[in-house]
Amino acid sequence: MNLKTCIVIVGPTAVGKTNLSLELARQFSTSIISADSRQCFKELNIGVAKPSSAELAEVNHFFINSHHIIEEVNAALFEKLAIEWCNQIFEQKDIAIMVGGTGLYVKAFIEGLDEMPPSSSQTRNQILAAYNAHGIQWLQQQLKESDPAFFESGEIHNPQRMLRALEVVLTSGRSILSFQSNKKRERPFNILKIGLDLPRPVLYQRINSRVDEMLASGLVEEARSLLPYRHLNSLQTVGYRELFEQLDGKLSMEKCIELIKQNSRHYAKRQITWFRKDDTIHWFDAFKTASCTAFVNEWLTAFIDPDQGKFEP
Repeated sequence: MNLKTCIVIVGPTAVGKTNLSLELARQFSTSIISADSRQCFKELNIGVAKPSSAELAEVNHFFINSHHIIEEVNAALFEKLAIEWCNQIFEQKDIAIMVGGTGLYVKAFIEGLDEMPPSSSQTRNQILAAYNAHGIQWLQQQLKESDPAFFESGEIHNPQRMLRALEVVLTSGRSILSFQSNKKRERPFNILKIGLDLPRPVLYQRINSRVDEMLASGLVEEARSLLPYRHLNSLQTVGYRELFEQLDGKLSMEKCIELIKQNSRHYAKRQITWFRKDDTIHWFDAFKTASCTAFVNEWLTAFIDPDQGKFEP
């Protein structure tokens, strides 16, 4: 019987995933793999809500401060690295922890990804430049004309997904949807998926407060230091994009802060929509982590002695 298990913690931004991951990592004396597409970049700190220096020193983390913003990082690379890190953890421990809100990265780790056409840096840079100049409505219109199937799929409020979809269709002449076979890969270990959520008004208040804390901690100065790199894909990120416009003089600081909070809330809504489609996720109130950890322990006990646990593995 395979006892190796990866506990995957998902949910929207600011819901409290980091705290639960640290609690479980301490309990099982194991490491954490971050499934966040931005925390991996060394140059992004305040605006991506990384764990604190003390937390990173206490618990070993993979995929945090592992790459530079000039490097291309995507779901396919994450899948490869995360499997390697998981196997590394399993050499010493039965339990690994994964935590993050980047749904495509989590999906890549659990199910694998289909082969996609190679990226074209020239095409991608041209699209990024036009997107930065004309905004999300331009991107939506381009996809409506070039890839109506993707446009109709509903992924037209996620800039990262749209940028990649437009790059694929312009490079290959085919919709990105045509490359998706939906064949899931089998992993040689168990996966337990835990979702954290909160009532929407509570979550949105936490998001607003987090933005205020980031600004008080120096987010404006961090964004200013990154201005020369604003064209990079890694900086097409809520918080930085709005501040770049404010530093350009296109937005007042008041309007900029309002947009960061609004776009962060919209991002959280998209995350919830993505993860709620997966009926194998076990959902818990983020303020009631004791019931969550009890569930995890009972679920794991079922693998050791099914007669002792009420949850089937």
